Amino acid sequence: MRTALELRMLATPKAAPELRHHLREHGYDVRLCATELLTNVIDHVGEGTPVTVRVIGTARHGRTRIEVTDPDPRTLPVLLSATEAEVSGRGMALLDALADRWGVDQAPDRKTVWCELRNGSDAGEPEAGPSAPLPPECPSGRVNS
Repeated sequence: MRTALELRMLATPKAAPELRHHLREHGYDVRLCATELLTNVIDHVGEGTPVTVRVIGTARHGRTRIEVTDPDPRTLPVLLSATEAEVSGRGMALLDALADRWGVDQAPDRKTVWCELRNGSDAGEPEAGPSAPLPPECPSGRVNS
């Protein structure tokens, strides 16, 4: 069985707690990574941008995949090294530290930024049943192994 959640929302600061509420059955790392991906859209694509958030859990691969799709294929996430004095710029670094891997799938009219975490890597992560494989990675996207 493949556990999936798909939400369509506007990327606004008020959407972050709503997203965390929908993901309350998932562990802290899943909720944090999903919120960081949403916040990245707010900060770099624009507040009010329509997004689709997908969370797909699979036991067969022992991973949870989080995807956030927005309509701007040109604005890509950048991994920065923020200093202690900076108040922003840590979102992708945090995601990079928590996720086993992450990347970007681009299409002419949209992009999907995704990450994968091991199931059970944090407290409260639900167990998923047997499932189909995760969607394939985009060869042009960055993948951390």
